[in-house]
Amino acid sequence: MVKAVLGSTAFFFAAPCVVAGAVPWWINGWSEVRFWPSLLLIVAGLVVLLRAFARFVREGRGTPAPIAPTEQLVIGGDYRFVRNPMYVGVVAAVAGQAVLFLDPWLFAYAVVAWVVMASFVRWYEEPVLRQRYGPQYEEYCKTVPAWIPKVRP
Repeated sequence: MVKAVLGSTAFFFAAPCVVAGAVPWWINGWSEVRFWPSLLLIVAGLVVLLRAFARFVREGRGTPAPIAPTEQLVIGGDYRFVRNPMYVGVVAAVAGQAVLFLDPWLFAYAVVAWVVMASFVRWYEEPVLRQRYGPQYEEYCKTVPAWIPKVRP
């Protein structure tokens, strides 16, 4: 469990913090705030992201990093509503910053980030999960959407 916590923490700072924090700051410099209500989207994205990381440690007994995968398929918590809550949370946080600063470059970055993540999921993660978890993952894919959360689990 300690390895999972440490690995997940390291991966959190190496991946989502860079994609949803450092790169948007580099693009925009977190300039003049123009639309405060978008902070709700940023906070919601971060909450979903943090809950997903915690779920990987508790339920999956592993990390989100491909080099230290989970022992169990993670399907609880926010994973009952959408298969990729970490990526949805990251894109929500970046899109929220785009709205917060009304910055078209951040909007473009949000789209590019989502395309890269969706491609990674499609061409790497899904085949690996199908191989690792077989019928359990297939059934999960049939009942839970990949990107747009369903209203009820």
